[in-house]
Amino acid sequence: MTTVRTAVAGGATASLPAGLGRIRALWALSKPRINALLLFTAFCAMVMAQKGIPSWRVLVPGLVGLALAGGGSAALNMWYDRDIDAVMSRTRHRPLPQGEVQAATALVLAIAMGVAGVAIEAIWVNGAAALWTTVGYVYYGIVYTMLLKRRTPQNIVIGGGAGAIPPLVGWAAVTGHLAVPAWLLFAVVLLWTPSHFWGLALYKADDYANAGVPMMPVVRGIRSTRRQMLAYATLLWAVTLAITPYTRAPIPYAAGALTMAAGFWWINYRLLRSDLTDTTWARRTFLASLAYLPAAFTWVVLCTLWSGGGLG
Repeated sequence: MTTVRTAVAGGATASLPAGLGRIRALWALSKPRINALLLFTAFCAMVMAQKGIPSWRVLVPGLVGLALAGGGSAALNMWYDRDIDAVMSRTRHRPLPQGEVQAATALVLAIAMGVAGVAIEAIWVNGAAALWTTVGYVYYGIVYTMLLKRRTPQNIVIGGGAGAIPPLVGWAAVTGHLAVPAWLLFAVVLLWTPSHFWGLALYKADDYANAGVPMMPVVRGIRSTRRQMLAYATLLWAVTLAITPYTRAPIPYAAGALTMAAGFWWINYRLLRSDLTDTTWARRTFLASLAYLPAAFTWVVLCTLWSGGGLG
């Protein structure tokens, strides 16, 4: 049977049947792990908007449409960034730099997934969900990827809005409109983004410099980046606290949310105080960000479903 050599984590390779290898390469274009996290934030917004688990008639097409559009915008990002991905150690094993997928195929897939995702939202959910799904697709695939990423060190701050769109889609899918809690969830993701991406950029700064991407640590330096990360982590306290009155368990929610925000802030503070040449705390901040966002949104859901003295 014909086999292909498919890149896997850490730069190792594994032999796979040609068909399976191609499917895996196409799947990788959608950035599935990132997409899964974004879908989770959308699901949590749906639960908060419904004050319970939404009907499958909203839940399934809402998440499927968003997954397709999110995967399509990720594929568009990989299509456009294939030149710089090829020179960065973190991304050189992606399907396009490895030649596992042709650029034209990636572009067609990106557009088809985006159109399909928006269509599903428009036909089976509602116009508001379709609109915000379109905004998210354009924001990440075009505004961030093509207009911001290679032009400004504020690319992550401004472009972070793209990753914050899913809660708006989730809320709109349930209610047909947006409300204050939806925007607060949007703000949580937006303020979380600098610590997440700049934490990674701090210990991958050489990668970005070699690729000519003006990431904040490359352009403004390590100390300035760390200070800004701490500032955004500080603002996160206020936003998480502002969600309190929209939950069914305000006191438990506030206690848990502020504890998590404090822990996240402390990690960013330790990063600021650490030696400029040491990347240990940058890695820890990045890893902490991966834990913080799902934990914070899970707590929102639990305190939304709270009934009496327990979950009902």
